[in-house]
Amino acid sequence: MKNQNALLIVFALASATALAACAQEPDTAARKTPATMPAMALETETSAAAALPLVVVSKSPSCGCCGRWVEHMRAAGFELEVHNMDNMSPVKERVGVPPGKGSCHTAEVAGYFIEGHVPAEDVKRLLAERPDARGLVVAGMVMGSPGMEMPGGRVQPYRVELVAKDGSTTVYARHGD
Repeated sequence: MKNQNALLIVFALASATALAACAQEPDTAARKTPATMPAMALETETSAAAALPLVVVSKSPSCGCCGRWVEHMRAAGFELEVHNMDNMSPVKERVGVPPGKGSCHTAEVAGYFIEGHVPAEDVKRLLAERPDARGLVVAGMVMGSPGMEMPGGRVQPYRVELVAKDGSTTVYARHGD
């Protein structure tokens, strides 16, 4: 709730600032906008990033693609706490990753799990929508997904699945189609 309130405040302030700039006389707005807009955009972006919840990642210490996914999430504005461990099974069992849907790393954020190479945009959507679910999963190691980038930017089509409380899954997002 605290994060949602912070996002609403940031949105309200950004909207009020934009409306105020639009309401000014054209010559006044033209003089003020170039100097002030970049700073305002940076403040809004920084505030929104600060409002994102902490992501706790459990991964193998030797997995390079997991490290690249962590960097993908940081670049999207998330703060991460990373735990390297040799045996991921207890974490996957505890959070409820369905059999056959596992990947190389498991993250936890705001009461949800994020299994595998789920794009940051899908995690942000999950946090905004707050469905009654366990989390999101991208099973396996999909070429072109975040952390598994390929030369030339090619993406193997893949699905992000929403895992319901009963362990069933439905398609949440499609990528590379």
